[in-house]
Amino acid sequence: VIPPPVIHIESYSEDSISFSLKMTTNIKVSGYVVNIYWTFDTHRQEKRTLIIEGEKSIQKVANLTAHTPYEISAWAKTELGDSPLSFVHVVTSGTRPVSPSLKAKAINQTAVECSWTGPRNVVYGIFYATSFLELYRSPHNTTTASHNITVLVQRDEQYLFLV
Repeated sequence: VIPPPVIHIESYSEDSISFSLKMTTNIKVSGYVVNIYWTFDTHRQEKRTLIIEGEKSIQKVANLTAHTPYEISAWAKTELGDSPLSFVHVVTSGTRPVSPSLKAKAINQTAVECSWTGPRNVVYGIFYATSFLELYRSPHNTTTASHNITVLVQRDEQYLFLV
């Protein structure tokens, strides 16, 4: 039986998490697949996937949000097949940034100008869809470091926006 990998949180800060991966077995490990999950404004679960080569690994994941719960799951790729999943949870330190205040204004039937307030030197995600279900499951999205963006949409539809 292939055991799950051990995920150990080495350190964390306002915007990063460092963790190590190892196996407690003599089975040869070729690498790991790691998923990092977090919930964005209760509407959208985000995920970042890392493919890691090699048997032992210390990883640092950066560009995270302060005071946010993250779930890290991992499995090992071995000579006998994939291991079961292992999970750890960690909350980054610091104070969570205030949610931006979004304004969306139709420019014409296919373009919407979105603008918001918030800190500088960060990356914003803009999510939009025609229903709450679509906004949760599979929204259109884009990112920018600016405080405004023009989004192209389908004509004759109403949209929900989230930044």
